[in-house]
Amino acid sequence: MLSKAEVRTLLKAPKYLKHRLILGMLYGCGLRSYELCALRLCDVDFDRQTVFVKKQKGKVDRYVPLSKHLARGLKKYIATESPKTFLFNSQVTDDGAPRPITPTAIQWVIKENRSKVNTHKTITAHCLRHTYATHLLEAGLNIMSLKELLGHAFIETTLVYLHVANTGSSRKFSPLDTLFQ
Repeated sequence: MLSKAEVRTLLKAPKYLKHRLILGMLYGCGLRSYELCALRLCDVDFDRQTVFVKKQKGKVDRYVPLSKHLARGLKKYIATESPKTFLFNSQVTDDGAPRPITPTAIQWVIKENRSKVNTHKTITAHCLRHTYATHLLEAGLNIMSLKELLGHAFIETTLVYLHVANTGSSRKFSPLDTLFQ
């Protein structure tokens, strides 16, 4: 899991807006890489500030909030790049028809930019999803809401994040820190 400062550095690292948005969608919406690949233009609702994620691993459709920062970037990206069907198109086509970006392309974007973050932590698409979940819990989101946002079928899958997050009364500390207050 990354710190907020590490996420900020990663999101600022890419040279191209498209690459910043790919990283931003993974973290800002808690998407799995294949969910990001499948996103269509029609799945982004700027008026309601939501992104519709079709049935995937958890077998439930879900809506996730769209950050105003992502919305601003996506509007600029859509205006300049003019994607037709998928939010992020692949540059490879067989017959000129639009095809979605691939998980391999997402991995490449992460690989190209993770060296710009001063950390020894492993950064992957799934790491950004874990970071999203942990940061939401630390900000006070309840576990049932997080389960819905992540698209988990079972609460047990979501409960794993409680062990990682520093939340309220479960915040871990050393007793040494209380001795000298």
